[in-house]
Amino acid sequence: MPEGPSIILMKESLLPFTGQQVTEISGNAQFEKDSFVGQILLEIRTFGKQVIRIHLLMFGSYSIDEQTKPDKSLRLALFFSSGSIYFYTCSVKSVDLEYLSYIDWEADIMSDSWNPEKAKEKLKANPTMMVCDALMNQDIFSGVGNIIKNEVLFRIGVQPESPLGHLPPGKIKKLIEEARNYSFDFLKWKREFVLKKHWLVHTRSTCPVCGQKLIKKQTGAGKRRSFFCEKDQKLY
Repeated sequence: MPEGPSIILMKESLLPFTGQQVTEISGNAQFEKDSFVGQILLEIRTFGKQVIRIHLLMFGSYSIDEQTKPDKSLRLALFFSSGSIYFYTCSVKSVDLEYLSYIDWEADIMSDSWNPEKAKEKLKANPTMMVCDALMNQDIFSGVGNIIKNEVLFRIGVQPESPLGHLPPGKIKKLIEEARNYSFDFLKWKREFVLKKHWLVHTRSTCPVCGQKLIKKQTGAGKRRSFFCEKDQKLY
């Protein structure tokens, strides 16, 4: 699943199409597409797109002005007078305006509306949840993915299988702070094409602090890959 910073970059590439009229629409997404021809693309939001919601899932991608993948992967193509947008291997749904009122925009880790106090309350309400699951929970940290999860937990010195209820208040505070901090570091490094160079534990084999072999393990309810150091990260 593309993480929040990558979605921000996608939004930036699509922004030139805002205010333009859809002249043609195609793709194998199963909804009434013809009704969108002639519509104006009013806004692009990184928590979803209105009136079409696009979720990139695990392997979704997009391209601009050129179809780069075969028709079987093409879920939606929007054509404008100045160019075109193509979305592949993703979930595409048509939603009504009321849909936006149900989204908790304050959970978006990279949004100006981000509310750390609300995140703190959600964490407190789930004491048995593993911290690895909490970071990946899009209702708490929308935009956080597996890379950010692994790097944040290394930054704050916590093992992924630690239950939230066992973490000291100071660690909860650092968890919330670093989830946002690392997301913006991720965005900066991604723009500079140096993201992987800055990974400390994700897909790495040895700890950059003590040199000990890192543990690679599927953790949490989602069984996602975790990379962590048993010495420099504490199991609470």
